[in-house]
Amino acid sequence: MSSPASPAGPGATAATAAPAEPSGTDRGLPPLHLAVALDGAGWHPAAWRAEGARPGELFTAGYWADLVTEAEHGLLDLVTFEDALALQSESLRGPDDRTDQVRGRLDAVLIAGRVAPLTTRIGLVPTTNVTHTEPFHLSAALATLDHTSGGRAGWRPQISARADDGGHFGRRATPRLVEGDLASSDRISARLAPLFDEAAEVLEVVRRLWGSRTDGWTNGRESGREDGGADGDGTRRIDFDGTHLSVRGPSATPRPPQGQPPVTVLAHARIPYELAARGGDVVFVTPHSATATASVLGEVTAAATAVGRPAERPLKVFADLLVLLDDRPGEAARAKERLDELDGAPLATDAEIFTGTPAELADLLLERQSVDAHGLRLDGFRLRPARLPHDLLAITRGLVPELQRRGAFRTAYEADTLRGHLGLPGPSAPRV
Repeated sequence: MSSPASPAGPGATAATAAPAEPSGTDRGLPPLHLAVALDGAGWHPAAWRAEGARPGELFTAGYWADLVTEAEHGLLDLVTFEDALALQSESLRGPDDRTDQVRGRLDAVLIAGRVAPLTTRIGLVPTTNVTHTEPFHLSAALATLDHTSGGRAGWRPQISARADDGGHFGRRATPRLVEGDLASSDRISARLAPLFDEAAEVLEVVRRLWGSRTDGWTNGRESGREDGGADGDGTRRIDFDGTHLSVRGPSATPRPPQGQPPVTVLAHARIPYELAARGGDVVFVTPHSATATASVLGEVTAAATAVGRPAERPLKVFADLLVLLDDRPGEAARAKERLDELDGAPLATDAEIFTGTPAELADLLLERQSVDAHGLRLDGFRLRPARLPHDLLAITRGLVPELQRRGAFRTAYEADTLRGHLGLPGPSAPRV
């Protein structure tokens, strides 16, 4: 993977960088977790036109292999892969007619499966749709990824917020967003509440299916049976009967090496926070300031209480930031202005936008980590590179060394599985 002359850097920032803080360890805080969200040429719609972009390679295996191996070089906890059932659009309600932006993606689970044997430590977290995809198939695909990656699979379930997605399948209609719904994330999630209820059942079914098998082939040579004759036939029916789903089980795929691959949920409001608290291990949130961070942490705590999540299993909370980075002060802001001009509009996104240097971003991350909302703090950040590979290189070769110098990020991987990276305990037995 080619790198810029100097590993990217930031200058001005849409999020104002805070003064430098003492290291995380000096302040008694744990090291940060870092994830990167990978999507196409980057999270800016005009990223494919940026210097160093590789638009002709977006649909090749080599492009994704380069990105993920670079992320592993930076010792990141995990990468997420975006996916959806329809072409990208500027509208939440349906397709647009833009021909000057990237449209189309490769399948996220298959990308993760392709790069799995090329990496050894980094977590691989594909996004999948749970509105129009059978949980039995999801559980098998993700369990398979966990096997092929040696215990590094994760999952980001996503509902289908666009009613036109259902037309690909012809089986059902889903709620259609109207103009008034777009006023706030709470309005959107309220309109889509039935889909979030269904998603909670999907998460429960997938987890039960993962737990419906023993660890695999043991002593089978003597017994002639997959489980060696132990514990019956090594499988259990899950017999799930919910409002939206009825699934018998068991899984046809052997138990994942992690038992339960980590489940991550992107959430912006109460209903998705409760989905994360009900069935997730990690929640990605999108506060735009230190004050908003405290407020969101409070909402996550309230959601966990509302659904009865055990206090001994707290959610990991990562804040999302869309980043443009450059070592030269001011250059990242100028780069954003150029891309905005090419796209015909200022960049608009759910996450906070940061433009600046890796050192300034380190200041901001440590300042946000110090925000305490009744004992709950951010565990880490999921960074969305605006331009690929430029901003990814700035993260791995600029931000990571800066955080390491401050004692706020690992200097080597200490675990082999994604659950290990995240410090998650071994999974409890599934409810059956």
